[in-house]
Order: sequence, then C-alpha cells, then structure tokens
Amino acid sequence: MDTPPPQTAPTAPTEADIEAFREQLGRPPRGLRAIAHRCPCGQPDVVETAPRLEDGTPFPTLYYLTCPRAASAIGKLEAEGVMKEMTARLAEDEELAAAYRAAHEDYIARRDAVEVLRGFPSAGGMPDRVKCLHVLVAHSLAAGPGVNPLGDEAIALLPEWWRKGPCVSPGEPAAAGPGAPEGAREQGSEAEGETA
Repeated sequence: MDTPPPQTAPTAPTEADIEAFREQLGRPPRGLRAIAHRCPCGQPDVVETAPRLEDGTPFPTLYYLTCPRAASAIGKLEAEGVMKEMTARLAEDEELAAAYRAAHEDYIARRDAVEVLRGFPSAGGMPDRVKCLHVLVAHSLAAGPGVNPLGDEAIALLPEWWRKGPCVSPGEPAAAGPGAPEGAREQGSEAEGETA
C-alpha cells in the first residue's frame, strides 16, 4: 500500500475533529495539540499530543494513532510477529539500525520543539527495538515517508483502512465491527503507561 500523503504541517483541531477523536477512542482527548495527519477519508488518524498532560504528567508519545480501523490492522501485524522480526533485523542490519536511530532522534527533536522531557524515551521502542507499531506508523504518517523506516514498512503491510469511508461519523453513534476499537491496543508512554 502507498503511504497516505503527509500533511504539510499539523493543523489546529476543529470541534468536528475533537468529536471524531472522542468517537474513535470512546473518550475525550487529553493533551491534544494538533491534527498531525488526516486520513484520506477526511477524519483525523494521527494527533499530536502535549509532552505533558494538563495535570503535568509526562506523556512522551507525541504522535498518537486514533483511527480504530488502522489500529486494528496494526494489531493484527503485531499478533503475526512483525515486531519481533523487525527487532531481530535491527541487530543484523547496520544500515536499518542507523536509519531507525535517526527516526528516534527525529521523534525526540519534534517533541523537544514543543517541550523537553529530559530522560524520557522517544516511543515505540526506538532506538533499539520495536515495542509498538502503532506509534511507529503514527510517526511515519505525521512525518512523511523516509523518516521512520519501520513505520514506513508497517504502513506498506497494511490494507487501505480508509477505503470503506470514515471510521466514525461525528454526531452519530459509533459503528461496531471492523472500525470499532476492539483489538486496538492503547498506545501509551513507555515510562508512564498513559494514553492520550
């Protein structure tokens, strides 16, 4: 699958975006700063969150995947052992490991541009392992192709989650089925276990 095109820059969330987020995750957003990527269907699929939540709790996960269809498809990849295979390749392929380290540095630099979280990891297991494909895909969608090699690889393995139309319709009850968040793993900070 081709990567959905990146946005030129994060955009301020509209009321409709906030409602879509609420329906996608079944709760109000916390720490929402911007829409980092918009699905080809028009809804947000990656949000940018504040490095600290409103109560001051550190939240290192800058890019958070919200689309339940994409999250479910990524969960299937994780269940198939893709993370283990990618982590093994990092130990064997110096070029891949260097590109993944650069992705880690990009993630930290983007987060530090908002607020520095000294001593906190980037996210998704970077730079040494793959712990959460959801985070790596979110980073790739927000930053664009060529920044996170393993996020890009994961996207290439995914079906086109947007083909059935929007996963949610703000103002209407959320649909059950393939777009529902079941099977979607919460992406959280590796340090705190928080979710956006």
